[in-house]
Amino acid sequence: MVGTIGELRRFPVKSLLGEMLTEAVVQPRGLAGDRRWAVRGADGRFGSGKSTRRFRQMDGLFQLAARYDGAVPVLRFPSGQRLRGDDPAVHAALSRHVGEPVTLTAEEDVSHFDEGPLHVLTTASLRHLGGLLGGPVDPRRFRANLLLDVSGPPARLEDGWPGRTLHVGDEVVLRVTRRMTRCVMVNNAQEDLPHDGRVLRAVATADELTLGVLAQVERPGTVRFGDPVVLRG
Repeated sequence: MVGTIGELRRFPVKSLLGEMLTEAVVQPRGLAGDRRWAVRGADGRFGSGKSTRRFRQMDGLFQLAARYDGAVPVLRFPSGQRLRGDDPAVHAALSRHVGEPVTLTAEEDVSHFDEGPLHVLTTASLRHLGGLLGGPVDPRRFRANLLLDVSGPPARLEDGWPGRTLHVGDEVVLRVTRRMTRCVMVNNAQEDLPHDGRVLRAVATADELTLGVLAQVERPGTVRFGDPVVLRG
């Protein structure tokens, strides 16, 4: 056993803050509901922490949070205002917040994922990074779906996992595909975390801008906080 699930997080809207769960359904696509919605600009690209062909850096998204009420996300604005994703007023509120015309849109044929359906990170990697930074690193900066609580010394355990499988609880099997490339989002302020430009530099010092891994779902099911995780292959 490599460890247990120490945190389970879902992000209903891409690049917004998400919600902590005690259990989640894992589908072939990833966690049920994860990044199903996104903020779409007038140019058709979706708001993100970085710019690519499909995505565009959009300031202010980390000041917003979302959690599900049934199948619809409820967005929380810095003022404390809450709006459901199916409320027509949400588009104007988002546009005012980011300073340009945008809409909140549900996923269609192509997923909103940047790189892969599930992001896995270990506390051992966080301890390793904390050693470079001289103090603890908050896992929220890395937006992992599964944070694995592992014992032992600080180490980048996940670096050797691509091609192997993670068996989570009694049902779910994940195949690790590759290491997760990081971007400037890890530096960003969010809720009570201040901006810290050292974080990405420390990741780059440890390796070529990777931390954690991406995984595909080989066998779906339900995962829960505290589930054991076994590495095989």
